[in-house]
Amino acid sequence: MCFVCGLSNDMGLHASFFETDAGELVALIKPTELHQSYPGRMHGGVAAAILDETIGRAIAIGKSDQVWGVTVELTTKFRKPIPLDQELKIVGRVSEDGTRFFQGSGEIVLENGDIAVSATGKYLKVPIDKITDAVMGENDWFLHESGEDPEEIEIPGKE
Repeated sequence: MCFVCGLSNDMGLHASFFETDAGELVALIKPTELHQSYPGRMHGGVAAAILDETIGRAIAIGKSDQVWGVTVELTTKFRKPIPLDQELKIVGRVSEDGTRFFQGSGEIVLENGDIAVSATGKYLKVPIDKITDAVMGENDWFLHESGEDPEEIEIPGKE
């Protein structure tokens, strides 16, 4: 039922997450009118939520243990309006990895390559068993609807 990644949440974003060879995490979403603020525009809080989730999940890349990022601080910069009914690519990465905390950054990239929103955050590393009693497998962490990983995800403006 997670608003960002839950496939059973009818109001959610239904984000799919993919690890890149560059050590970044990419989320794919297509916001609808359920996610709007002003007509035809995605709500800023929804933009912050998907960035927070993507940056917070990036700590799991290349790790076998289930460590999750719990948000301590998130700073967002809104640059452009985000249209609805358009596939968005959200890119997140870890910039500093400490013993108990990590820091990361991310962007929401529009179809034309423009960065609509950027964010930086600080996260506490927490093992999944300290967050929930539910058993979470790898498929729960990077679940996506298609069932197949794409060969390539092109992010306009990135080489």
